[in-house]
Amino acid sequence: MALQAPLRGRVHRAEHRGAAPAFRTIPVRRNVQANSSHAKFFVGGNWKANGTLDSVTMLCQDLNKGADSFDTQNVDVVVAPTHVHLSTVKTLLDTRHYHISAQNVWLKGTGAFTGEIPAEILKDMGIMWTLTGHSERRTLCGETNEIVGLKTARALELGMSVIPCIGETLEQRNSGQLFKVLEAQVQALVDHVKDWSRIVVAYEPVWAIGTGVVATPAQAQEVHAYLRSLFNEKLGPKTADTLRIIYGGSVTAENCEELAGQSDIDGFLVGGASLKGGAFLKIVSAYKAKKGVAV
Repeated sequence: MALQAPLRGRVHRAEHRGAAPAFRTIPVRRNVQANSSHAKFFVGGNWKANGTLDSVTMLCQDLNKGADSFDTQNVDVVVAPTHVHLSTVKTLLDTRHYHISAQNVWLKGTGAFTGEIPAEILKDMGIMWTLTGHSERRTLCGETNEIVGLKTARALELGMSVIPCIGETLEQRNSGQLFKVLEAQVQALVDHVKDWSRIVVAYEPVWAIGTGVVATPAQAQEVHAYLRSLFNEKLGPKTADTLRIIYGGSVTAENCEELAGQSDIDGFLVGGASLKGGAFLKIVSAYKAKKGVAV
């Protein structure tokens, strides 16, 4: 289904079986002037708590078959399997084209921390990327902005690259708290992160994750432009211009090109569609929709 330009602020509901109830129109609090990113495109696949050895093997095979369909000079591609599948994926996947990420990392080092995954252990496995602060961990595991900031900084200190996730709930958006929530999440990162060259920020509106509800290109661009303006204010124009700010929230093979065409959307963090090799590869190829990309 092609996305259509809605009234500004309206949450767009994709037509699909089992769709959530339509969301009401909400006012947009401020106008934001886009600064236009000059960052390299980035696509991440978050496999979440999915996969068996057989299905992971098949997915890696599908991704390897399509590896030559995209140019690594124009797009970075990272996949995040479950922790128990990291070694398998590292063995099977074409690491000339793909990077491998953990979905979470501990905020301290090794020791008596049962069930946690320190950055030292991930590095020892050759895993140099990790997600932090995904909304499911914030909601289900009680991770606060401060914890996310500490985890992000810890991984960076150990030499890893990090994809910290931020985003608002539907209640926060509808109550006019969108920008306040995002600023608090960003500030927790700014307070702890020293090196932004290994950061890719993922904006994922919680109401759009796995629901089929998709922010329109205009809505997504507006928030991304606000975030870039916020980073410009806090970190300066040089960092803000090259910082990759990617969008997550029911990104599919059908809507990715229109979203990718927005000036401040530098790529995607993909959930369900990343479990299907063909669909994920099509999303990866959405970098060709960016202006100035040679294809």
